[in-house]
Amino acid sequence: MPRAFTLLRIAVFLLCLAPFAWLGWDTWNDSLGTDPVQQITHRTGDWALRLLLATLAITPLRRIAGWNELIKLRRMLGLYAFFYASLHLTTYLALDLGGFWSQIFADIAKRPFITVGFLAWLLMLPLALTSTRAIMRWMGRRWQTLHRLVYACGVLAVLHFLWLVKSDLREPLIYAAVLGILLGARLYWRRRKPVAAPVPPARAPATGDRTA
Repeated sequence: MPRAFTLLRIAVFLLCLAPFAWLGWDTWNDSLGTDPVQQITHRTGDWALRLLLATLAITPLRRIAGWNELIKLRRMLGLYAFFYASLHLTTYLALDLGGFWSQIFADIAKRPFITVGFLAWLLMLPLALTSTRAIMRWMGRRWQTLHRLVYACGVLAVLHFLWLVKSDLREPLIYAAVLGILLGARLYWRRRKPVAAPVPPARAPATGDRTA
């Protein structure tokens, strides 16, 4: 089992890296079509969202499959999601805005899909920065509380895609449905947790009782 998981981990790592390698290949060969900036923006954004949903899928899959080792893939998937989200944002800042970074504040204020997308990246930033085991140990229970922000990141990322698309909503609605299932499963399992029976109060000794 340890060797099988090691091979799985390597495979997941390579699969997560493949979209970036593919994008680099297409860029090198000038195969991004008539609007390469739009292609880079969309492809990095798509993979950021897909890997973010894959990160959220680890816990349900672990519960269903009963394979606790899967939890060890979550950090890798989360960091790759942040990597592609950062490429997505960098493409927008450096290529789409053409270096006029001050315009981002106007876009954030006037274009809601940019507002929620930028907020999603900001919430992912502390999750990426606190992903090491040393920080996990140092933060203790606070680490788990902080990393619940991933749920908000998922909602904001899907909302960003929904507001970005103006005509065909099928793809963003599919992502929204997947996110709804993943979050709904968590809520269902949380509500099914057995509630500990209340401890009955100690019975007062009856009148006349004596101790030996």
